Amino acid sequence: MQWRPTRPEADRHGRRTTAAGIVRRVAEEGVDLRNGSRTPSSGPLSGLRRTWNFFRATPCATLLAVQMLGVLLYPALEDQTGRAGGLGRAVLSVFALLVLFLAVLAVRRTPALTWISAVLGIPLIVLTITESFQPDNDTISLWSSMLHAVFYFYTAYGLVRYMFNDDKVTTDELFATGAAFTVLAWGFAYLYNAVQIIWPVSFTAYLHPDAPRTWFELLFLSFTTLTSTGLSDVVPIESQARSAVMIEQVLGLMYVAFIVARLVGLQIRAVKRR
Repeated sequence: MQWRPTRPEADRHGRRTTAAGIVRRVAEEGVDLRNGSRTPSSGPLSGLRRTWNFFRATPCATLLAVQMLGVLLYPALEDQTGRAGGLGRAVLSVFALLVLFLAVLAVRRTPALTWISAVLGIPLIVLTITESFQPDNDTISLWSSMLHAVFYFYTAYGLVRYMFNDDKVTTDELFATGAAFTVLAWGFAYLYNAVQIIWPVSFTAYLHPDAPRTWFELLFLSFTTLTSTGLSDVVPIESQARSAVMIEQVLGLMYVAFIVARLVGLQIRAVKRR
């Protein structure tokens, strides 16, 4: 039997197309080749579906978005004393657990060991729930702050390794740049809280200088220290607190010098290869 090449087929508009063209047209129209069903490419739920797929594919972007949401959420739950009480503590506890869960998901995509995050995360869940019912228990607050600090520092380490793992700059790695920065700021905020529990009046401020600083004040201090802006009204006055602040200042400079410079260099190298 003599082989003859197949002739191009005509589509429903009378246009002749090849097999590759048919496949391309089917993909564009959203037809499922397995059952012939049509996948909706537009509609009221298409935007939500695309957003969900984006955040599912980029957990670092999800982690960054949730942490930025927490920065906006916490002041709305504070009372006149600067502390979140009652319902506010419960909401913040749930939010903290959500951040922990997202942090573990982010570490799973990194070369860091996931089981270490799980081992640190399980007692943190217990301590977070317990702390919401006993906010004035210094022992629980101390252990919770120390474990939170270790957990966030390890998450930052995993995100940094993720960014240094290959020579390509992906979308998730770009979001990991911001996520690692915020995770590091969160870790130092918890470290500052542990410092002021062990050494009272380690930090002072213009308002109520002898009172313990709230966690949101310490988070503000951590962000301003890490970014080297120096806009915080919270000042370390004890030697241990000043040592922790100086370490964060050095890490903030190293972060910009090494990580951001490397990502920019990789991006420039990718453009030159084109």
